[in-house]
Amino acid sequence: MTTTHTPPDTDADAAPGGELPRILAERWTCRQFRPDPVPRTVIGQLLHMAQRTPSWCNAQPWHVHLTEGAATERLRTGLLDHVQSHPAEPDFPFPAQYTGVYRERRRECGYQLYASLGIRKEDQEGRLRQLLRNFELFDAPHAAIITTEADLGIYGAVDCGAYINTFLLAAHSLGLATAPQAALASYPDFLREHFGIPDHRRVVAGISFGYADLDAPVNSFRTSRAVLEDAVTWHTGSVGTEEAGG
Repeated sequence: MTTTHTPPDTDADAAPGGELPRILAERWTCRQFRPDPVPRTVIGQLLHMAQRTPSWCNAQPWHVHLTEGAATERLRTGLLDHVQSHPAEPDFPFPAQYTGVYRERRRECGYQLYASLGIRKEDQEGRLRQLLRNFELFDAPHAAIITTEADLGIYGAVDCGAYINTFLLAAHSLGLATAPQAALASYPDFLREHFGIPDHRRVVAGISFGYADLDAPVNSFRTSRAVLEDAVTWHTGSVGTEEAGG
């Protein structure tokens, strides 16, 4: 596998795309937040930007359940208690397995995560403890649970994936940190009961967000990205002229 880690582009403002190249290069997944709440006005800006996400037939299938203050604490406490006594039953099947390059990339991220915390491979208790941090929302002051309409099937979920990406980039542009979490979608029945989500809605994912604790060791690493040759095949129109990369 060929990977590369691209540092932030200090000249992004002058480059084509303006701020976007910088935001794409700098955004990362935060796994330890400060307790400071995000002002409502800033969250409003974030949600307005995320609402500009394109969607299939302009269906805009996403609906967000967003917490702050005591509501975040109730979610954190209730979810952590629930996951320790119930099996995961996500609305959308999780990957059956990771093989080949996908396994390598997943393992690379896992190694970086555990190394940042000093958790050894054989330390199963430490690994479980870190897994459960997902359900503590990494101490974030806010959580967003993204749902889609059941009748829209996979395309509704794809649209919500696009919404999540816009949310993450918009949050970074506002100085916020985020942690997109499939783990929070592992227990949709709990979330439906907790938030009063109708049965015809499906839970896609969750996002913990707030301000990053930059002194936390777990926030010290950044994941790599594959080079274009591994992700793109050009087709030029002539037989036998396919080439990788760009």
